[in-house]
Amino acid sequence: MRPWLHLARISNLPTAWTNVTAAWLLAGGSLADARLAWLILAGSLIYTGGMILNDAADVKFDREHRKERPIPSGQVGLRTAWAVGGGMLFVGGTIALGKGASVQITGLLLGAVLFYDLYHKQWAGSVIIMGACRLLLYLMAASAVVPSSFAGTVVVLPYALALGAYIVGITVAARLEHKNDAIPLPSAMLAFALLYTPAIVCAMRFSSAGGSPLQIVVLGAFALLVAYGTHTLRKGGPAIGKAVGWLLAGIALVDALAVATVSVPLALGFAALAPLLRLWQRWVAAT
Repeated sequence: MRPWLHLARISNLPTAWTNVTAAWLLAGGSLADARLAWLILAGSLIYTGGMILNDAADVKFDREHRKERPIPSGQVGLRTAWAVGGGMLFVGGTIALGKGASVQITGLLLGAVLFYDLYHKQWAGSVIIMGACRLLLYLMAASAVVPSSFAGTVVVLPYALALGAYIVGITVAARLEHKNDAIPLPSAMLAFALLYTPAIVCAMRFSSAGGSPLQIVVLGAFALLVAYGTHTLRKGGPAIGKAVGWLLAGIALVDALAVATVSVPLALGFAALAPLLRLWQRWVAAT
C-alpha cells in the first residue's frame, strides 16, 4: 500500500479537498449539500489519478535519476499504474459530471492533467498547465453549484487565477530542485511574484469589504509562509525541496484566504491544516 501512497503524493491530497470546498462555498454552495462530498471525491480521484499517471509517464527519466520511485523500483507495475491512474481520471470526471459540473470545464481539467503528465518533461511552458489544473479544479467545483449556469465560476475566477499563479510559482521552484547553488535572481523573483499573487488578490478583497481581524491573521500567516519559502529557495540545493514542501502545504492557506470571505472559522481550519500537511510529508514525500 505504501508505494501507492508515494505514487499518488497522498500528502498533498487534502489540498484538493480544500480547493473544491472553497470553490463550492464561494460560488454559493452549502456545506450541507451532499453534492459537495461527491465533488470532493471526484477531485480526489482526478488528483490521485493525475499523480499516478505522472509517474507512469516519467518512468524513463525515473529509471535513470530516481530509481527509488515505486515504478522503477518494481514496487508497482507500469501497466498497472497506467490502468489505475487512467481509471481514476475517468471515474472522477464521471462523478463530477453526474453531480452537475460543467462538461466543458471538466473536459478541460482532464485534458490539462493528461497534457501535463505526458509533456511536462519536454516543454518548459508546461508549468502554466500545472497551474491550470488547479484553476480548472476550482472552476469545476464552482460550476456544479448551479448547473447550466456559469455564474458561480465568474465569482470564483479571481481566486482560481490566484491559486493557479501560486501553483505555477511552486512548479517553477520545484524544477530548480537539482541545482546545487543558489537560484538565479530572475527565477527567484518570478517565483516570488507568482507566490504572492493570492495575498494581493485577497488583500484587495478584504480591504473593499472591511476585513476582520481574523482575516488579517490568515493573510499574515500566508505572507509569513511565502516569505520563509522564498528565503529558503534562494539557498538552492536541498533547501529547495524543503521550501517546496512548505509551499505545497501552503495551498491550504491559499484556500483559507479565499474562503475567509464567506466563513472565517473554516478559513482558520484550513490554515491549521498547513503545518499538519508538512508533518505528513515526512512520511509520504510531497514531490
